[in-house]
Amino acid sequence: MKYEAVIGLETHVQLKTRTKMWCGCVNEFGAEPNSNVCPVCLGFPGVLPVANAEALRLTALAGFLLNCEGAGFAKGGRKNYFYPDNPKNYQITQLDFPSNICGRVDFELNGDLSQVCITRAHLEEDVGKSFHFGDCSGLDFNRAGVPLLEIVSEPDINSADMAYEYLNALKRILEYGGVSDCDMEKGQVRCDVNVSVRPVGEIELGAKIEIKNMNSFSGVRRALQHEIPRQIDVIQNGGTLVQETRRWNDDDGITDSMRTKEDAHDYRYIPDPDLMPHTPTEEWLAHVKECMVELPLARKQRLMAEYQLPECDADVLVADSTLADYFEIAAKGVENPKTVANWIINNLQAKLTESETSLADVKFTHAGFSELVGFVESGKINSKIAQEVFGEMFSTGKTPAEIVKDKGLSQVSDMGELERLCKETIEAHPGPSEDYRKGKEAALNFLKGQVMKASRGKANPQMVGDLLKKILTG
Repeated sequence: MKYEAVIGLETHVQLKTRTKMWCGCVNEFGAEPNSNVCPVCLGFPGVLPVANAEALRLTALAGFLLNCEGAGFAKGGRKNYFYPDNPKNYQITQLDFPSNICGRVDFELNGDLSQVCITRAHLEEDVGKSFHFGDCSGLDFNRAGVPLLEIVSEPDINSADMAYEYLNALKRILEYGGVSDCDMEKGQVRCDVNVSVRPVGEIELGAKIEIKNMNSFSGVRRALQHEIPRQIDVIQNGGTLVQETRRWNDDDGITDSMRTKEDAHDYRYIPDPDLMPHTPTEEWLAHVKECMVELPLARKQRLMAEYQLPECDADVLVADSTLADYFEIAAKGVENPKTVANWIINNLQAKLTESETSLADVKFTHAGFSELVGFVESGKINSKIAQEVFGEMFSTGKTPAEIVKDKGLSQVSDMGELERLCKETIEAHPGPSEDYRKGKEAALNFLKGQVMKASRGKANPQMVGDLLKKILTG
């Protein structure tokens, strides 16, 4: 009997706000433990929460980006549970009335378009973080109260690879929209995986197993690559799966049982008496919608159509919105945008990595970059000289025209001068010259290299090759 996996994901994303959800404490990673805390986020008796307006705006914007229906009326409640990193002993979240419902994420999978529907994208607060030191543990509440968007998918995912691609697409959408930095190393994105298996063709779902607190997308894929066969093996060997929560042990490549899975009633949800419902006006929602951006998949398709870029180039550019922005500005007025893409992907990115800088730190202008590409395309300088010019541009911020003029780097395309260099080279190297006449094509490359050397790299290589052939066979 064949089995299929049914997977749903709960993705928790920290919102890009300056302060926490219910107080004025700074939302900051890397601060000294317990330095960004106050009576509100520590849950002291008698304190009252005040909603972060920017978090509400980003939540609504995320709903537009994820094609959700705005629920209009959203209300916070208390999810009660006792755990050391939860200072209030409850978490403020949205259960009955979430901010966003019924959305979708479109993405590519194995060359085809795929889609995962979103059940809800609701606003809640993060908890603190536990640290374990052998025989004792420590608690850092800097993260407690940070605004968190929980994005719950429908069980539309059927493989580890599909889960991985969905998560990457979701992350890219939220980054593009400025909703979150989605820095996984800082814990800004975490994921819970719900997975079950059933015989192919059946409608009823199997026992749902939750894999908790995954902090990398590749880890989600590896966990599912283990967990799906594990569940199938249990069933095929006559065992019974029960609803439970498991943890992923990345070192051993296995999941371990933690506890039987809680149901909603175990959390004793109650309305939060300290919070007013959020009822956005049409005017407010229209203002939020003005901040909508072109989604990554749509941008990739447009770059391929508008600039005639191959898919691999479009993928690289779209992976970083600032890089794609840079390309689109630099490509204006350039005859061949593909050349601009090549220089950005192969040269600019390498320089940024090598110098440990970002695009914001680049000294030369977009116009300077376009000018460099234009010099190569027009034959004013060859590709080798262009590399030298680009290095100087990156270091000094000078324009290509200034560098070419100051260093005398203009490509030599004068027919008379090139013919002289070619004849001198042939006379100086009779052996390779005779080899070429006898049919050894490699000898021409040697002679061409000698001409380029004699011209200090400034000779037009195409013209040199043509002239050598003409002289040697004439």
